[in-house]
Amino acid sequence: MSAAIRWTIKVSKETDLSLRTFLGAQGMKKGDLSRFVEDAVRWRMLERRVQGLKDRNQDLPPGKLEAALDGAVREVRKERKRRRR
Repeated sequence: MSAAIRWTIKVSKETDLSLRTFLGAQGMKKGDLSRFVEDAVRWRMLERRVQGLKDRNQDLPPGKLEAALDGAVREVRKERKRRRR
């Protein structure tokens, strides 16, 4: 984690106890709480982004969607190949 920012958040006592019990059972220590929260936030943001994309593209015909995805994958691969040189 690079430059860390301090957050102040509130959770219920039940959530706090459940999470600390879970982390303790995993052999994690106090400092691991921050890493756990950061990981959870990243996953939730990804989940919401994916759901937004699914919602936005639900009316697209499957063939058109697949063609758009294939084109995007080709562009990313081309860019990665160019960067390696």
